[in-house]
Amino acid sequence: MKKSTLLAAALLFMGGVAHADEGMWTLYNLPQAVYNQMQQYGFSLPYDGLYKDEGALKNAVVNFSGFCSGVVVSPDGLVFTNHHCGFEAIRSHSTVEHDYMLNGFCAKTLEEELPNKDMFVSFMVSQQDITDRIKALGYENMNEMQKNNLLDSIQNVLSGEAKAVDSTYHVEVDAFYEGNKYYATTYQDFTDLRLVFALPKSMGKYGGETDNWMWPRQTCDFSVFRIYANTKTNGPASYSKDNVPYHPKDWAPVSLQGYKEGDFAMTVGYPGSTERYLSSYGIKQMRDAENAPRAQVRGVKQDVMIKHMRADEAVRIKYDSKFAQSSNYWKNALGMNKCIDSIGIINQKREYEQRIAAWQDSTGFLKGKLDFNVMAKLYADRFEARKTMTYFSETFRRTNELTTRAMALNHKEVLGGSNKKKQYVMFEDNSSTWDAALDKEVLATLMKNYREHVSADALPKFYKQIDEKFGGDYKAYVDYLYRTSMIMRSGEKLFIHSRKYDKDPGVQMGLDLLETAAAIREKIDESEDALANQEKYLCAAKLRMEEDMPHYSDANFTMRLSYGQVGGFDLGGKPSGYFTDAKSIVTKMEKGEKGVIDYQAEPIMKQLLSASDFGKYADKTSGKMQLCFLTNNDITGGNSGSPMFDGKGRLIGLAFDGNWDSLSSDINFDKRLARCIGVDIRYVLYMMDKWGHADRLLREIGAK
Repeated sequence: MKKSTLLAAALLFMGGVAHADEGMWTLYNLPQAVYNQMQQYGFSLPYDGLYKDEGALKNAVVNFSGFCSGVVVSPDGLVFTNHHCGFEAIRSHSTVEHDYMLNGFCAKTLEEELPNKDMFVSFMVSQQDITDRIKALGYENMNEMQKNNLLDSIQNVLSGEAKAVDSTYHVEVDAFYEGNKYYATTYQDFTDLRLVFALPKSMGKYGGETDNWMWPRQTCDFSVFRIYANTKTNGPASYSKDNVPYHPKDWAPVSLQGYKEGDFAMTVGYPGSTERYLSSYGIKQMRDAENAPRAQVRGVKQDVMIKHMRADEAVRIKYDSKFAQSSNYWKNALGMNKCIDSIGIINQKREYEQRIAAWQDSTGFLKGKLDFNVMAKLYADRFEARKTMTYFSETFRRTNELTTRAMALNHKEVLGGSNKKKQYVMFEDNSSTWDAALDKEVLATLMKNYREHVSADALPKFYKQIDEKFGGDYKAYVDYLYRTSMIMRSGEKLFIHSRKYDKDPGVQMGLDLLETAAAIREKIDESEDALANQEKYLCAAKLRMEEDMPHYSDANFTMRLSYGQVGGFDLGGKPSGYFTDAKSIVTKMEKGEKGVIDYQAEPIMKQLLSASDFGKYADKTSGKMQLCFLTNNDITGGNSGSPMFDGKGRLIGLAFDGNWDSLSSDINFDKRLARCIGVDIRYVLYMMDKWGHADRLLREIGAK
């Protein structure tokens, strides 16, 4: 599709015409050229209907618990997000007796809706550019510590000003355009968030790892929560049984009208992180020192996890969410590296950098600051340390309970008062979240794997003990730690000023790990500030060289808009199609009946999706029950759960994935192949209706 040349600057490094479906645009200062292109595609709301007006679309979109997106869909605070975004909440309420992961959940009344610890939704109230204010305070001439202190100070001042308007507001200051700009965003958080509806995992995660990042998809990836508020002001409140459903000023209308190929489509959400301004040297580091070792370690870890999970249902419930999180970015790392090589992204980026260097020579812009030779050397000098740190983090951080506790000791709250003899730390009993047999085998296996992939000087001191006292037997060493270390005794006081504490093998392991991590980090930090400046200058040069064209900043988990059209892609002469239907999932379910685990589902699901008549949920054009669909909207992690709107601002789906053929889109948007996969809102409503019999919710949404 030919699109406006005004958006050519959205291309990261090639000089051709950009496509408007690339881009993660901030709403408060959306370029007029971008809005004009949206109108040409079929967007009919006024410009201010996105951000400024009463009823603006941004008012219905939420940051979901700091890692996903969501959308408010009712006057009583119902929120739609993805099933995988609600995964941990669903898991945390599950037991062997009441396994909501396996069997799903539907609250029939408000009283049955389940509260969730440490979850929230956050509404964006407003956003502003404060770059000039920061620079006027001498920011550009400060060292990193001074810069961080200044940003914290400004954030505190702005939060104070916001709280004077509404005591529940707070402000966050974020860097945009690689630190060339700073925006302040005002938020309002609601922390009483309750689970209302979830399908069985077999449907909410249908296709599992087999289909993850793939097309075609049939995953019914949604879950439903409700925001609760205090009774006096309809404002945020900590959980209380006396809280009532929140009544938002605005919510998104749910549409049964569907879509057809070429229709306007838009996502609004909180994309987490992209690095499309990143240099060729940074991409090489990402490929070889981050993605490759991450995939290697996670592959080893997941083999151990799945073995234990398949052997014991209680273990599966504990680790379902952890395994899903690990495997998601294991596959992402593999796919991204494949795309980097197949597309030739590093060489393309270098060619673009040569263009910038030539332009810089002719204009003198940032002369003496941006230097590609300096950049190359800085990345080369830190490469091995960066690779080692990836192996270290993937091996020891948040992979097992023992090393997690061991490394937490240095910042654990000290209890017991001022008398040193009585001072202690304590680990609460969290045995319901992990399994000892799995935990120990993961640690022993990963310790061995770590040694095989790093240099000898990157081994923590306890490796010498493994060799000398345990004959190189990692399992024996791990068994010894779990058996003897005080830190594995949940609920006990660990008195920190005692010989027993000092000699504890788990405590010693933690000290060894922290010492090793600090040594690796020191090597990385030597070039951190200089590299950040080089990348900042590179972005600034691009913006100046293409200053007559609009640019969007990399994603940083602030609200962004992405737009484009409904439609598939062509891969080697094989059209993808732009939607899947009920017949396609029934075919896969039949494969599941023959042993393909990820395609297995309860018999009732096959029965429901084999219906001869889907009524109002069937598409009016195709006559089919459409399940998932493709748009060329821009998507990355954090966009999960983002509402997908049609040209009239009506909800037609929830974004939940990208496609395998463009997994390098975080660094390079491939306009030919990059697609956003969404679950059709009619599929969502159909399952709520026919499986969940959730009449009260459908009436509330206005879909009954």
